[in-house]
Amino acid sequence: MRVSHRNDAYETVHRQFAWQVPDKFNMAEVCCGRWARSPQHQNATAILAHQPDGKTPMAWTFAQLQAAANVLSQQLKTLGVKRGDRVAIVMPQRFETAVSYMAVLQMGAVAMPLSMLFGPDALAFRVEDSGAAVALCDEASAPVLQALKKECPALTNILEVPSALRMAQSHASVKHDFKSVSTRADEPAILIYTSGTTGNPKGALIPHRALVGNLTGFVCSQNWFGFEPARATFDRDLPTGSDAVFWSPADWAWTGGLMDALLPSLYFGRPIVAYQGRFSPEIAFEILHAHGITHSFLFPTALKAMMKAQAHPRKHFKLKLKGLMSAGEAVGDAVFAYCRDELGVVVNEMFGQTEINYVVGNCQVFWPSKPGSMGRGYPGHQVAVIDDQGQICKPGEAGEVAVNRFDRHGHLDPVFFLGYWKNPMATQAKYTGNWCRTGDVAIQDEEGYLWYQGRTDDMFKAAGYRIGPGEIENCLVKHPAVVNAAVVPKPDADRGALVKAYVVLSPDYVAQKTSAPNVQKFEKTLIEDLQRHVRGLLAPYEYPKEIEFIDQLPMTTTGKVQRRFLRLQEEERAQQRTGV
Repeated sequence: MRVSHRNDAYETVHRQFAWQVPDKFNMAEVCCGRWARSPQHQNATAILAHQPDGKTPMAWTFAQLQAAANVLSQQLKTLGVKRGDRVAIVMPQRFETAVSYMAVLQMGAVAMPLSMLFGPDALAFRVEDSGAAVALCDEASAPVLQALKKECPALTNILEVPSALRMAQSHASVKHDFKSVSTRADEPAILIYTSGTTGNPKGALIPHRALVGNLTGFVCSQNWFGFEPARATFDRDLPTGSDAVFWSPADWAWTGGLMDALLPSLYFGRPIVAYQGRFSPEIAFEILHAHGITHSFLFPTALKAMMKAQAHPRKHFKLKLKGLMSAGEAVGDAVFAYCRDELGVVVNEMFGQTEINYVVGNCQVFWPSKPGSMGRGYPGHQVAVIDDQGQICKPGEAGEVAVNRFDRHGHLDPVFFLGYWKNPMATQAKYTGNWCRTGDVAIQDEEGYLWYQGRTDDMFKAAGYRIGPGEIENCLVKHPAVVNAAVVPKPDADRGALVKAYVVLSPDYVAQKTSAPNVQKFEKTLIEDLQRHVRGLLAPYEYPKEIEFIDQLPMTTTGKVQRRFLRLQEEERAQQRTGV
């Protein structure tokens, strides 16, 4: 692909691009297997584990990654895992997590990422709903999974991967070879559960080909990921010529960490840095400096924290950033300017969702970024703003962001998910003709840039995390004090939004509140108890930072909670507080 100029080559890039998806395709094979077989590349670093306090990092090559994956595949085979079986993976950023993905995927089984942040209820639902019989974990997550066995009778085996690999090294009888399954490109590879706005989360079934669909967005958002389009070289179909070193704090259990960081980095044969600790601006700058990070994915919340911690980071750290992608919420003018002036790189904002990931965004090297814009459709993706009838809206007219099954040349777009796990009705509702609806409202300008307006449903972003009110509300209702609850975003200057819950108390607790000698103290104690309740069952970022008791929730005539009214109320209160 050649471009005529670098100012705005958007149309040229799109016109010249065409999908090339083979009938047979396996994520593990393209991310590891082919590299491990190449004498020129097998000893290249694949995973680099950051050690804080200046300790020497640990590194593993593609050959080592493949060898460990082969051992684990053999063990999973012994446990009865077959092609198409779901295998849960509950581990943080570490070498063994990458091993687990490669092992499961090369078997033709389906990897089901589960976050370490999930509480027991969130884990139990996903494990039970998926029918996973085997879970892969580390020392920290093993006790949590063991406790789930009573609620998840299908879960028969829990394998602690680090110890299993150590034992294999000490037993000569353990098989260290495994023949990868030749999967079709449209076979299931990954099952990721998305939070639903109502009811339980939905499992999005992702095929192997989806990785191909992700690559144009990844390369564009990372300013070509160290490649020069006209100079990139290939050795037996292996892309070479890039010196990229990637790091992102995004959890490898999420789409952002798995599909937007780990897998594409390995696909291009480049190292990715793993760090198990909690994010902090200090750690972020330490990692960027110590490993010479050239490309990264950082949430706006993380960038804001870094901006506040180090106004002029290049005075203290050697930064080599050449590409920076951000997603989850709008970056904003201040952070955009900080990245450009202080980090030395223009941030490329990106938009996508688990079902159809990495479809919209910016690419500063080939078309100009507009601060605050979601960007344009990436090459190979036909993106539009449509109305309720599926008709394309005029520029400046608000509608729902949608992606067509076919690209501009009439070829099927490989980025699409296969459907929701055991939920054909939800899958059908996702489409209007060939348009797959995202649920996000935007306006498209005359140049094709998208400008985010909000959600068509009640999903919202808080501190970069996608929040589904349904799961939190269901959790709150399990508490004896709660009859009903509604969760909405409360505008927040730093995080974009906070999770707020409106709670209707049970008659018993209403009576306790009425008779309490100090009503304010009673409410404060109860709020703390409810927050502990949610934190104990769901992810930490899901618990309501604020709770307000209400006599009754706004309801439709059919008995559905009208969260929209509560959201508007919070927005009005925010305007009153700021005077805007």
